[in-house]
Amino acid sequence: MRWEIPDGLRWVERTEVGRAWLAELPGRLADCVARWELTLGPPFAYAFASLALPAELPDGTRAVLKLQYPDDDSVHEATALAHWAGRGAIRLLAHDAGRRALLVERCDPGTPLHTLPVDAALDVAVGLLPRLGVPAGPPFTSLAEEAAGWAERMPGNWRRANRPYERRLLDAALGLLAELAPDQGEQVLVNQDLHAGNVLAAGREPWLVIDPKPLVGEREFAVVPLVRGAELGHSPALVRHRLDRLSAELGLDRERVRGWAVGQTLAWSIGGDQVFPGQVETVRWLLGEG
Repeated sequence: MRWEIPDGLRWVERTEVGRAWLAELPGRLADCVARWELTLGPPFAYAFASLALPAELPDGTRAVLKLQYPDDDSVHEATALAHWAGRGAIRLLAHDAGRRALLVERCDPGTPLHTLPVDAALDVAVGLLPRLGVPAGPPFTSLAEEAAGWAERMPGNWRRANRPYERRLLDAALGLLAELAPDQGEQVLVNQDLHAGNVLAAGREPWLVIDPKPLVGEREFAVVPLVRGAELGHSPALVRHRLDRLSAELGLDRERVRGWAVGQTLAWSIGGDQVFPGQVETVRWLLGEG
């Protein structure tokens, strides 16, 4: 089949690793089509960390074929989906680890959660998150290990980006990560990218989670992507509302949620050569500024 790189994936052309991955994609795609006898449609334009295409199996099953960009965050995506076994998340239908290829359940109609009013979307999240927070261990990376990586990289990233925010924000985030990481509650499966664009309307269940970036950590971390994510609105009042509602209704320690949100949001505010000012704003709001 003929296809073009979706706009959401154009960023990979800027790196040597990305260009090498793109060069291998046609062969990997052809191998997956042959192995699973797939009929494919054009790639989804919004996919950012994988080439994702609608697929149909010989028996008519509607699926999605994902060929992952080779980053560390997505290494255990298939393992997480298998661990959840369709409970609140899409089902894993097949997996080829060598090709970083996943065949997964397709959500129909696939409308993202952020199309709902804010409080209706939070109602859905309150129902989903306890089902996803199941006990887990290896091979998933621990939140403590991930946080140590953020803390190690953040000062260098900050300097290379020409100090795009005040040093006090960096110091605050590093202090919170050092405090939170060694003193966690029950260790469960958490998803560090569970924002409102990664929860889709479906038929088997009303809403299903897609594209997990799994870790094992305390439940307070699980709500962080929804607190910091701009998908449900970007303002001081909305960020604090999400923090307050999710913490209260899920029985979480609000200050620990806030601390994790400051740490991860600032860690993710610089990616490669790009600075995301909205993330920095969110950190300021979480610290009580603005």
